[in-house]
Amino acid sequence: MEAGSSTMVTAAKLPVLNLGEFELWKMRIEQYFLMTDYALWEVIVNGDSPPPKRIVDGVEQTYPPTTAEEKLARKNELKARGTLLMALPNEHQLKFNTYKCAKTLIDAIEKRFGDNKESKKTQKTLLKQKYENFIRSSSEGLNQPIC
Repeated sequence: MEAGSSTMVTAAKLPVLNLGEFELWKMRIEQYFLMTDYALWEVIVNGDSPPPKRIVDGVEQTYPPTTAEEKLARKNELKARGTLLMALPNEHQLKFNTYKCAKTLIDAIEKRFGDNKESKKTQKTLLKQKYENFIRSSSEGLNQPIC
């Protein structure tokens, strides 16, 4: 290596989903895919092309990928799905292993961990209860005699 020239190798750490921090994880996993392999993020967002099919004796049959494009699409699909599974906490990996498509997998993860209206309503109710308990305990503390 010549003096003055340097090579920089950066490795992005795969963000693992923390329960309750889905939105942050989603942003980080997108950045991870954009930094490592943009084609994988495209597979996750848009889904992959359907498996190749041909008609034999009037029956439609799927066949293994044969062209370079079909093989690359299959490789990207498997890699994107596998990376998403690795980004899940260990106790949730078996639950999501049944999804065979990266797009359906990310949709299922979002449905399970993302903030939907019902979970936001529950969180709002819990916050309101905590606030009321805090106010109640604070006002009781003010009424006690000082030693």
